[in-house]
Order: sequence, then C-alpha cells, then structure tokens
Amino acid sequence: MHIPPRVTVAPALLVLGLFSACRPAQTPGSGTVAAAAVPALYVIADGQSQVVPAFADTTAWIRERLWVETEFDSDYDGKRDRVHVDVTRPGPTATGLKVPVVYETSPYFAGTDPDDGIFWPVKQELGDSAPTRKLGKGATFNPNRTRISNSQIRNWVPRGFAVVHSESPGTGLSQGCVTIGGMNESLAPKAVIDWLNGRAKGFTTIDGTTEVKAAWATGKVGMTGTSFNGTLPVAVATTGVKGLEAIIPVSPNNSYYRYYRSNGLVRSPGGYLGEDVDVLYDYVQSGKTDTRALCHQKVRADIIWKGLDRRTGDLSDFWTKRDYIEQAKGIRAAMLTAHGFNDWNVMPSHTTIMADAVRANGVPVQMYFHQGGHGGEPPLGMMNRWFTRYLLGVQNGVEQDPRSFVVREGASRQSPTAYAAYPHPESQPVALFPLKGGGQVGTLGFDKRTGQGTESLTDDVNQSGAQLALATSSAHRLLYATPELKAPVHLSGTARISIRVASSKAAANLSVWLVELPWPANTRGAMDPNGIITRGWADPQNAKSLRTSEPLVPGQPVTVTFDLEPDDQIVPAGKRIGLMIFSSDKDFTLWPAPGTVLTVDLDGTSLVLPVVGGSAALMRALP
Repeated sequence: MHIPPRVTVAPALLVLGLFSACRPAQTPGSGTVAAAAVPALYVIADGQSQVVPAFADTTAWIRERLWVETEFDSDYDGKRDRVHVDVTRPGPTATGLKVPVVYETSPYFAGTDPDDGIFWPVKQELGDSAPTRKLGKGATFNPNRTRISNSQIRNWVPRGFAVVHSESPGTGLSQGCVTIGGMNESLAPKAVIDWLNGRAKGFTTIDGTTEVKAAWATGKVGMTGTSFNGTLPVAVATTGVKGLEAIIPVSPNNSYYRYYRSNGLVRSPGGYLGEDVDVLYDYVQSGKTDTRALCHQKVRADIIWKGLDRRTGDLSDFWTKRDYIEQAKGIRAAMLTAHGFNDWNVMPSHTTIMADAVRANGVPVQMYFHQGGHGGEPPLGMMNRWFTRYLLGVQNGVEQDPRSFVVREGASRQSPTAYAAYPHPESQPVALFPLKGGGQVGTLGFDKRTGQGTESLTDDVNQSGAQLALATSSAHRLLYATPELKAPVHLSGTARISIRVASSKAAANLSVWLVELPWPANTRGAMDPNGIITRGWADPQNAKSLRTSEPLVPGQPVTVTFDLEPDDQIVPAGKRIGLMIFSSDKDFTLWPAPGTVLTVDLDGTSLVLPVVGGSAALMRALP
C-alpha cells in the first residue's frame, strides 16, 4: 500500500507492556506507538497487531456458543427473541486475559433458498400492477448445527482478538422474524454488543436460564463483513451502541430504496433481475419452520407487500425506515469502508453518500475503492491498523493516514494509491453539452448551443446497452461523444445529468450510460464493466418529487436531473467519453413492450463531469 510511514518502531517488533514503564504514550502521528494499555502478550509492529504463538495455538482456542436475549419480540410470541451466537477466543483468555472482539453477523450463515425462480417477472408495462411471482420456501431448517461460521477467525484470533458470529433474527437458530431492514436487524447485533459489555444476558440454550457471561471481553468491538454482512455493521452503528468502536463495511447496502429503486424507477440490482425486498425475505429464510407462516403474514404480507409498490417505484415511509443513511446521525463508530467502482449490485453511491453523512458526525472515516465489482475488502494491513487503533487503543497514527485509497487501473488491490480525500481534492465540475447527431454519434463538447431542436429514440428492451454502445448508428439510443483524447483524463466524483425529455406514453424508463468509445470489441455483454465509465437510471414521472409520480403527458417535456454513480477512473488517451441516453435497460429495469418514443430537447440537456484539474485539464486533453 502507498501509506506514508506514520509510526516508527524500534526495535522492529516492540513487545508492548514490557516497555510501558519507560516509554510514555504519544499522541497520534508523533512517531511512537502508545503502549500503556496493551497487555504484554501483544506484539505491535508498524501499527499492526502481529501473530504471536500464544494467540495462534489453535489447540488452546476456546469455542463456545450461546443465545443472547434481545430487547424485542419480532415473532409475536410474547417473549423477547434470542439470537444464536458463537465465540472463538485465544487460549490466554482462560487465564484472565481480556481481549477485544471482531464481530460478523449475517442472515446467510445457515443457508439460503436454492430456487432461482422466485424473482419477480420483469416483463411488465409501466404503470400496471406487477404480475405474480413464485414464492420462495427458504432454506431447510437444520437444528443440529453447532457452529455458525469460521469467517474472520484465521485473520484475527492469532493476532489477539476474539471472533464472534451471530445469526440474524429468523435465520439459523436465532428466534424472531426476518424483516429485511427492519429495526430488529439493527437491535439484534446491538444486543450481542451489549452482552459483550455486560448489559445483556446470554444463555447456554435457546430457552434455558443458565447464563453465560463475557468476562473475557474488554467490551471493545469492531465489525466487518461484505454485502448484507457489511450492511449490518452500519445498521447496528446507527443505534449508537456503546462498545462498537469501529466498523469495516464492504459493499454495504446502506439504503434499500437505493438498492431496489433509482430516482423513482423500479430497478433491479445488477445480476439479480427481478429481485426485491420480498424476494430477499424469502431467500434468507432458514429459521424454525413452525414460525415461518406467522412471519409470512405479519412481515411479508402486512408490511413488505403493503409497502413494496412495484407499480410506481415512489419513495415512501416503508423505504425511509429501511434507509441507514437517514439514520446515520447515530453513528459514532470509526469507519473504514470499501467498495468497487464497477459494483452494479450494490452501487458505489451507497458508500460515498454514507461516508459523507458519517464524516459530518465528526467520526473518523477512511475509504478504500477498487476498479472491480461486488465485494473486495481492504488489504489486511489497512484493516489491522484500523482495529489495532480503535480496539486495542494503540496510537498508531491512523487518524493522520490519507482518507482515501483507490486501486488504480491495472494495479493490485493490495497496492492502492493514497489520496487526501474522495473525490480527488482537485476534482472540479465541468459542464458538457450534446450537439445534434445522436442517432449515430453526435458531439459532446463545451459549447452550449441554442436552436438545435430535438432528437428521438424508440425503446426496445431487446437491445442491450452494450449492443447500443457498439452500434455505429441506432434508432434505439442517442449517443454523444467528445473528440478522441490526446491525453488521459482523470474523473473523480459524481457525474450529474439533466435531460429535457418527452415521452409518447404516460410512463417510460430512462437510462443513461457514460461510456468509453470505441466500446471494447471483446465485451461479453451489458454486465461487462469494460467500456462503462458509470451509469444511472430515473423515472421521468418523478421529475418533481421522488414521493409522488406524475403521469407524463405524451409529447410534453419534463426536465429530469439526477446523479450517475460515483467513480474514480482515468480514461486513457485515444478514447472518447460518450454520453448514451436510452430507455429500458434489459439488465436492470422493467421490460415494457418496445415502441415508446423518447424525444430529447438538446438545448435543455447537459452533463456535468467531475474532472481532476477541471475544465483546463479536459481542454488540454482534447484536440
């Protein structure tokens, strides 16, 4: 990693505790590691907790499981739900050593529904009621599981951390109902953290009275995980629970509305066409079968189906209750967050918007980005510095590390480039405007012209985005591009599009891709990230309000303005930056019958790009 040295340690391995009497604690970034609070067994080098024999001895590891009592009753049986927990801790905890905890929670640990046929059919006319779908049965309940997971153990137990896992309500051997973003999903891991701090009760069995205490825990907890497992650390952090000191969410879904909708449009997450909240609800069912019917009625029918609304895609209270960005004011845990700029499952805006919200709380935030797709945690060294600082209390100077790390094109994910911030501090908005000729490839440039009139496209969901970008001309998209770049252009931040558009029907999909031209000849289809810089989707019916759709008057234009997904990408010399406007995106949107005509007013359409160096840099790159 390109992390400037902030901590010097002499000798190379300093056994903390042995030197605590003669080496006073220093302030962050002062060049010396603070030692006083860390037990002698720990070894810290370069600000990271190292593997030591006393912790790495697997034969001495202590494994136990229990059920933690929560503060809610989400399965309506009149008793507080208990969640299933397992613990793996280093051997020295048996003789009085107290250790911090790395914690991962998930609804996936006990298995998922194997049926791929439970997704919503996407062949639907816009504005019509959604067709019916096949309901999922969930995973087979297994009452004989003795371990939840072995994730995280290999990395953290040998370094002196205990590892804790728990199963989300309604999954595995945890009581309760699955809710997909409901409050019980935040409060269940909160209860586990409370137990680790002596504020909640743990029991040896799911319905017994014999208590288990976490006398071996310091009370300091860090959470991590990927995708849903990365969402839940954010969810519990919004509660402000004491003891949760740091989180490392990877590709987290921080807003269910942003996951399943886009600016008023019903949109699937990439790779899961037709998925929605209720599909995910069915998918993760793995808890006791005798409670599922009640949960289906109380949660799936009475809450999810009443709030889902696949007809309009409008924002509602149902969605805001499942939006952790809306709840971000409660977050006090230091956050190192990771995301791929080509993650079209959980879009990168989930991470960038949440980072801004958490930073506004005065909380330390560091960001790691790569150029790949879904998943991809930070290098172990970055994570180790984070947990060593906030769980062990070692003043390793992480607060003075760069706030943003981006894996540059072609580089190893283990070697990100450091930046002072994201977006790049020198990124500036640059406005570009389309010039007539989008049926083939019109010009995208600095000149804003008037009197150009309109250009039209005809929707055809059978044409993939990649096919449209590859076509030299098409009636099904409008495409505008800069001249060929004579020097690389660094884009960093969030592009914004404003389109003055009219529809021939009362409802229409609107899709926008920012692409590199020529499109790579070896593309495998619309899901291939090659050629795509970024993209976005919107419902013109929500041009004025996300909460209220207004049916379009055929032929009457509306102005739709929205953000594309954030990016940090260097577009190489020899490429053209292209703006492609089309209607239905077959890998993401609903599939109305072909034929809707969108008419774009070129004078009322513009694109704002986040260019490092601003207009001057882009001008220098153009002939």
